[in-house]
Amino acid sequence: MGLFEGKKGLIFGVANKNSIAWGIAEALHREGAQIGFSYAGEMLKKRVDPLAASIGSTFVEECDVTDDAAIDEVFAKAGDAFGSIDFLVHSIAFAPKEELGGRFINTSRDGFRVAMDISCYSMIALAKRARDIMPNGGAMMTMTYFGAEKVTPNYNVMGVAKAALEASVRYLAWDLGKDQ
Repeated sequence: MGLFEGKKGLIFGVANKNSIAWGIAEALHREGAQIGFSYAGEMLKKRVDPLAASIGSTFVEECDVTDDAAIDEVFAKAGDAFGSIDFLVHSIAFAPKEELGGRFINTSRDGFRVAMDISCYSMIALAKRARDIMPNGGAMMTMTYFGAEKVTPNYNVMGVAKAALEASVRYLAWDLGKDQ
């Protein structure tokens, strides 16, 4: 019997067989977890579908994490499919490529907004919905990077977004932890 036998959860952010989120999915599956996946856009669907099928997952749904209605829809479907979940994996990060080179001072307002919305706020939005189908508590995790703590050349706005993500996780832990 594996550590996650009988546990169910959602993974957001598998891009391909080399992504960290896929490695997490494989480990959770190996330990007995039942996993649902989300993807962003048709191109990623073509990559995620066969990966999900390879571990017997039939829950694969598109989710634009910048759209609250889309997030609501995925979690409503997850509630229907799983009843409840025990874990959430957030492995989502994005910044427009033009924001990842050159000088940080030249970060555009729109590039900053996009990076923060997708890379940071999405964790808050997903946690809010996950809480509703985690009646017995559970675990939520996300991915960060050294660039959140130390300047990493050409990481630019993503370093700021990851630092904000780390702070958001601390606030989520404090806020949601008291529910348990």
